[in-house]
Amino acid sequence: MRADLIIVGAGMVGSALALALKDSGLSILLLDGGPMNVQPFVGGAFEPRVSALSAASQRILQRLDVWPGIAQRRCSPYTQMQVWDGSGTGQVHFSAASVHAEVLGHIVENRVVQEALLERLLDSDLGLLANARLQQLRRSGDDWLLTLEDGRELHTPLLVAADGAHSAVRRLAGCATREWDYLHHAIVTSVRCSESHQGTAWQRFTDDGPLAFLPLSGVPGEHWCSIVWSCTPPEAERLMALNDAQFCQALGRAFEWRLGEVLHSDRRQCIPLRQRHAKRYVGKGLALIGDAAHSIHPLAGQGVNLGFLDAAALAQVLLHALGRGENLAELPVLTRYERRRMPHNLAMMAAMEGFERLFQADPLPLRWLRNAGLKWVEDLPQAKALLVRQALGLSGDLPDLARI
Repeated sequence: MRADLIIVGAGMVGSALALALKDSGLSILLLDGGPMNVQPFVGGAFEPRVSALSAASQRILQRLDVWPGIAQRRCSPYTQMQVWDGSGTGQVHFSAASVHAEVLGHIVENRVVQEALLERLLDSDLGLLANARLQQLRRSGDDWLLTLEDGRELHTPLLVAADGAHSAVRRLAGCATREWDYLHHAIVTSVRCSESHQGTAWQRFTDDGPLAFLPLSGVPGEHWCSIVWSCTPPEAERLMALNDAQFCQALGRAFEWRLGEVLHSDRRQCIPLRQRHAKRYVGKGLALIGDAAHSIHPLAGQGVNLGFLDAAALAQVLLHALGRGENLAELPVLTRYERRRMPHNLAMMAAMEGFERLFQADPLPLRWLRNAGLKWVEDLPQAKALLVRQALGLSGDLPDLARI
């Protein structure tokens, strides 16, 4: 089987790229190692993995006609963000109103985004190949030859890796990465609190790591949040060993009871945190997007937003080159995508790394610095507005799909 473009990985980012190119005239094959079917959404328990979708991501999903499917299922807008240092007095409050926006973003379960994307994929003429696991990859003339576990062979001149942080395409193609362990784990779950989240994303920097309470829209009269608790591996092991009542007590204490008692916790997941960045996003006939190209600390929930911008930028580069009659697989074409996205992604990764190190620091001068920094931002409306625009994804070199 041969296609003009094969995208490996039908997760959120790979699916978005496929939809962005569906009217290009290219023969496109999107393959994934898992099933690709949509289950009826019945609500119920929250998915522990969520994303904080920015305004830029919302625009991309709206233009791909995916956002209505998300809104019909379940999403939670937030209009404010409250950040404070648990070891000091520094705190800062952000609001959408400060930049004349309606919301700062939406907290959405990953499965909700995924199923809304898949709905649009199934309505399209795109080639979809489910339960297709990549076993081998090599160059064959001007093509890539993909061999699947079941023995099928696929050919394409242009291959896109959208298969996540542990990308098989990246590994088999020999793409070098820079990576290091944060020496932290993230505990994620959904919890019910006794007091309302007030449409606010809350984040406290503890001595062990950042703790975020992200608002969820649940049953009327119930107050639900998704939590991301970053802590050292020994502390994560201790917290995961607690029973639900003990965990809720420990969580409430770490959060300074800002939303009252933590009444209930869903099943917890513990995820080791590791940062990766591909040294190159492209090669001849090859492009990496999303977590296959870069994975960052979940400190500000920016990972999937960077991935959607990758997909939108690559789609724009390919469509422009197609209109000019260029060979899409040539390195000069694909390098345009890398030039647009790598500086932005590196800047975001550096910012997250700097925040993570600063708020983990114990020396008194650094504690003073971070508290002074939070107070300085709180007292300077221009700085706050700049940070809010960054969170909204409204600054920098935006691809067409993300523009107003």
